[in-house]
Order: sequence, then structure tokens, then C-alpha cells
Amino acid sequence: MDFGITFKSDIPPQRTVKIARQAEAAGFSYIWAFDSHVLWQEVYTLLTLCALNTKTMKLGPCVTNPRVRDWTVTASIFATLQRISGGRMQLGIGRGDSSRRVLGKKPTTVEVMEECIQYIRDLTAGKAVQYEGTEARLTWADGGVPPVWVAGYGPKALHAAGRVADGIILQFADPHLIKWCLGFVREGAEQAGRDYSKIQVMSASATFVSDDLERARDKVRWFPALVSNHVVDLISKYDPAQLPQELTTYVRDRQGYNYLHHAEVGSSNAQFVTDEIVDRYCVIGSPREQIRRLEELRDLGVTQYNIYLMCTEEEKQLALYGKEVIPHFLPRKTVRVTKKPAARKKAAARKAPAARRKAPARKSARR
Repeated sequence: MDFGITFKSDIPPQRTVKIARQAEAAGFSYIWAFDSHVLWQEVYTLLTLCALNTKTMKLGPCVTNPRVRDWTVTASIFATLQRISGGRMQLGIGRGDSSRRVLGKKPTTVEVMEECIQYIRDLTAGKAVQYEGTEARLTWADGGVPPVWVAGYGPKALHAAGRVADGIILQFADPHLIKWCLGFVREGAEQAGRDYSKIQVMSASATFVSDDLERARDKVRWFPALVSNHVVDLISKYDPAQLPQELTTYVRDRQGYNYLHHAEVGSSNAQFVTDEIVDRYCVIGSPREQIRRLEELRDLGVTQYNIYLMCTEEEKQLALYGKEVIPHFLPRKTVRVTKKPAARKKAAARKAPAARRKAPARKSARR
């Protein structure tokens, strides 16, 4: 299992760089950032700083959408960052949430998202495309096509992920819901003639390492409230009977959502979220409990666990994960013990045939 972090683009750029370096040293292999240009700082500027200050970590938005920027602009950004990072960029994309809704706009359609993905792939590959009636081509794009991670919840978006994505982003750590979602991803892949096993699976969730569960719950309660925006959107498009109760029932007492307090610890947005929902959607508790939960996700097919690192004490939480959790999921190395010369001689003597060790003395040829 790989590990990633997502930072909210509201912290000073200098601290963002410090956290990126710390995460890489702690064993995290992905760094992601929310893309909400009105609420917070511009994500691609910060990712550029992270690319210049890390060596191996993969980087990307979690997530952008097709309607905030012109597709040629997004493609140019990624083609440039592929050069800067040495090909480490990842395109996380969805239909749109906070960056659209804070401006009073709705998410776009799954069909538009799929079309946008293909345009960005072609443009970052240096191919010519017909864009709004005119040929467009990034002749200088030579850094490679970034892998595409599609974020989705409903059957339609999950089918699309199965058809076109290199990876799927699932914003919760509930095993039952992840299993339900992956069923649609598999169907989409099989219908498109793709190998489902090649699709990466990310579980992204708020996380807090602590033995004090009450305190930990208060740190992450904002996260199921964030997810509720997508759930409400789903309920408006699907018969609730078609959706899992584990996904829909907890939003019944939701009064609304203020995007000016999006992803904020202690926000009134989360007043309706119960402890039960927190425990299912988030990963909290001791390092041992964290490992147990992550093993459960890994066994379902999750290939990356992405910590939403915006629950306070970010540097401390990174250090705890790097020391107590990540090592458990690293490949075990086989250690070969080299014996000293004297020990090798004794070992060889023990293995020698008994007849050789006790050979009789040779008789003299003279009489």
C-alpha cells in the first residue's frame, strides 16, 4: 500500500514546503492538494514549490474539475509541471465541488469530465486536437502524460472511472461503501474491455492518531460533513433505494453547508455528524487501530491511503504515521548474514563426510 497526504491550500507556502519534505522523508509517496482557487491559494503554484523541493513524491490536485479552467490551460499546466517534476504529476479530477459551489455554480456532467480527460491526455502527449473548431497542440510537451485519478461516488461516475481512469479516488474509509463503489468501477472497466486489476484505488479520509477517541473525533468530524455535499447531490439524481443506507441516512438531519468553513476543524457544518459516522468514514485511534483499519482497506483492493492532513498538529501526525504505521506496510527485506572465515571453516567441517574426517593413515610403500 502506498501512502499520500492532502494539504488544504490555506497554510503559508513555506510551511507547505516543509510538510512536503517531511512527508517524503517519512515514507509518503504522494502529495495532493485541494483545488479551490477562491477559498484558498492557487494549487498549482504550491505544487510547483513542492515539486522543486522533493525528489520522488508524486504530486497532483485532489481534485480539479473541467469547468474552473480552460482545458488547454489545464493541459499546459500539467505539461509544464511534468517537465519541472521529472514526470511525477498526477491528474486528480472530478465533476467539481467547492471551487464551483462557492461561486454559485453546479458541478459539471460525467460526460464533460470524460471528454476533458481525453483532451488533456492528448495535449500533454503533444498531439494535435480539435478544440472548439480550431486545431490546438502543445508542440513543446515532452514530459509525459500524467496518470488520471477520477473522484466519484455514484454509479455513473464510477462506471466512467472504470472506463477511462488510471486510478479511482474514494473519499471515505468505510469498507462497506468502498466495496460497493468498486463493484461499479469493475463493471465499467469490463464493459470497456479494460483490465480492472490495473486500476489503482485510493481511499482518502481525515485521519488522527490518538488514544483519546473523543478528541480524535472532534478533529475529523468535519470530513463526513464534506462528504455529505456529494451525498446530497447523489440523492437528487438517484432513487435513494438504489444507494446504500450507509451512504444516505446520515444526511437526513443536515441543515445546510457553508463553504466558507469548508474542511474546517470545529465547523458548525459538522453538527449533524454522529460518532458512528465519524468512526466509519474516518480513521482514528492508536497506531495499532490505524494499522487494523488500513489492512482491512488493503484487503478490499485499496492501493493508496491518502490522509487529509488538515486536522491540526499536522507535523506531529506525519511523524507518528512515518514511525508507527507506514513501516508495517513496507516490503520486508531479506537479510543475509555473512559468516566470518573461521565460522565458515567450522561449518564446512561439520558438513564434511565422516569418512573424509576419519580417513586412515596411508601405509608406507617400503617394507
